[in-house]
Amino acid sequence: MVLDMKITDKANLTPIHKIMRQINLSFLLGLGCMLFFSCSTYPSALRPQSTSERPTIPEYIMGTGAMSEKMLTAFLFSSNPDADTVFVQKLASMYIEEASIENVNHDVAFSQMCLETGFLKYGNLVTPDMNNFCGLGSIDAEQTGERFPDPRTGVRAHIQHLKAYGTDEPLKQELVDPRYKWVTPKGKAPDIMGLAGKWATDPRYGEKIIVLLRRLYESSPPD
Repeated sequence: MVLDMKITDKANLTPIHKIMRQINLSFLLGLGCMLFFSCSTYPSALRPQSTSERPTIPEYIMGTGAMSEKMLTAFLFSSNPDADTVFVQKLASMYIEEASIENVNHDVAFSQMCLETGFLKYGNLVTPDMNNFCGLGSIDAEQTGERFPDPRTGVRAHIQHLKAYGTDEPLKQELVDPRYKWVTPKGKAPDIMGLAGKWATDPRYGEKIIVLLRRLYESSPPD
């Protein structure tokens, strides 16, 4: 089909010329509509993600996370493909739920959990059966850390302890963190970098959490 016909004298148009012009216009109009709708309906998950679409790395502990359960799960599996799928999915969901109640950024809390447990590989003083996801009370062989009856309680204790550093606002749920009282004053480290030398003696502790957050956002851009 010829798309670049030049017909300048409308009076001299023959019937066949008129038909061809109508076909050309119809074809171009149809092509334009097809391109418009294909771009607008193309699945966002398959569309290349630009850097500007990634969430900004948070500075503070308090706030709202950007990652979904699916994205948190995928992030953990990127470093521990042998982890239990069902458990990780439930754990990610619990972090989102518990953090939301206390207004703690669940991306920050989940990244800290990955740091403290080695992406659930453990290997230090804390063991999986302790349901201690943030190294609470883990000091030495005689003080290996706090134990919690189930994962939900362990996640809640983590969120509560993190909130104690992030703000002086009171807890919204019943206290389950046995070390909450030792964080004084409340809100003494509202920013992530401030956790270094307070939550842990490691001077690069906050920086390590930031590195994990960057990896999380770069590997799993939001829907």
